Amino acid sequence: MERFSANKRNAWMGWTLLLLAIFVGTPALVFGAAAYEGKVLTIVVGYKPGGGYDRYARLAAKYLPKHLPGNPAVVVQNMPGANSIISANHLYGVAKPDGLTIGTFNNGLATAQLTKVAGVQYDLTKFAWIGSLASDAVILTIRSDLPYKTVDDMRKAKEIVIGTTGPGSSTHDFPSILKEFVGFNFKLVPGYSSSADVMLAIERKEVDGRAGSYDSIKPFIDRGLVRPLIRSRTASPGIETLPVDEDLAKDAKGKAIMVVASASTKIYRPYVAPPGTPADVIKLLRDAFAAMAKDKEFLAEAKKTKLSIDFTPAEESLKVVREVLNQPPEMAQEIGKYIKFGE
Repeated sequence: MERFSANKRNAWMGWTLLLLAIFVGTPALVFGAAAYEGKVLTIVVGYKPGGGYDRYARLAAKYLPKHLPGNPAVVVQNMPGANSIISANHLYGVAKPDGLTIGTFNNGLATAQLTKVAGVQYDLTKFAWIGSLASDAVILTIRSDLPYKTVDDMRKAKEIVIGTTGPGSSTHDFPSILKEFVGFNFKLVPGYSSSADVMLAIERKEVDGRAGSYDSIKPFIDRGLVRPLIRSRTASPGIETLPVDEDLAKDAKGKAIMVVASASTKIYRPYVAPPGTPADVIKLLRDAFAAMAKDKEFLAEAKKTKLSIDFTPAEESLKVVREVLNQPPEMAQEIGKYIKFGE
C-alpha cells in the first residue's frame, strides 16, 4: 500500500506540475547544445529598411545563427514609428520573453525616458540587455558642391537646409542643438522616414546636409557627396581632428546638454530582449553576440559594407543608460527643451 500511495502521489504531482506549466507558460527554449534548433529568432528594428539600424540588424541576422546553439533562422522585422518608440514599447510590453524576439532601437531613447516624452511605455533599465554592436561618432555633413568648408564658413551662411528623420534622432537633435548653442543658421526639414531618404534628398539637392552616425554617412563621404565638418565627443578613425560640438558651445548650459546627448554614442547600435527573458536564455544571446563580434567573416563583411564593429557588453551598455537617466530634474527639464521626440 505504501508503494502504491507513493506512486499515486508522484503521478499526481507530475500532472499538477504539467498543468501549472501549461497555465503559466513555459520558455520556448530547452537549454542545451540545440537550444534554438528548429526555432526562428526575430530581430525587431525600429526603423524601415535601408538605414543604419536596419543594415546592422541584417548583418547580424546573417551571422548570428552560427553562434547560437541549434543554428536557428534569424529574420528582421521592421517596425518604424515615433523614432522607434513604437518598437521599444512593443519589445517592452508585447513581445514574449522567450528568447525568440530581440530588438534594436534609437540609442537616444534614454533621453526620451528622461524627459518623459508622451508615448514612452518602456523602462530601459528593465530590458534584458544584450549589448551594443558599435559605438560611433555623430557628425554634421554638408554637400560637397556647397562652399562651406569650415565652421566659420557655416557661421556666415544665411541659411543651410538640413534634412532629418524628425525630433529624437541624431539626424535632427545634433543640428538642432548646434543651431541653438553655436548659432548656425540651420533650417531643419524633418519628416524623412529614414536616414537613407535624407541621403537621397541630398543627392537630389533638396537639402544641403545631414547629421547622424559617421558609420552610416561614411560611404557618402568616401564618394565625395558630402564633407564632414563637426563631430560629437566620440571619435572614429578619420575624423579625429574635426571640431567637437561641445567645444563650440557659447555657454555652459549648451556644453552640458551636448555632453549628455553624446553619452548614447557609446551604445550606438543597442540590442535588447524583453524584460523577464530567462537568465539562461539571455546568456546564450549575450555570448552569441560577443562571439559574433569577433567572427572574422562577420568583421570582414562589416568592413566591406562600411559598418564599424565595436561591441559593448550588456553591463557597460546599461551603465551608459543609467548615467543618462540619472540627471537632476532641472537638467532633465533643460534637455527636454532641445531634444524632442515625435513622428
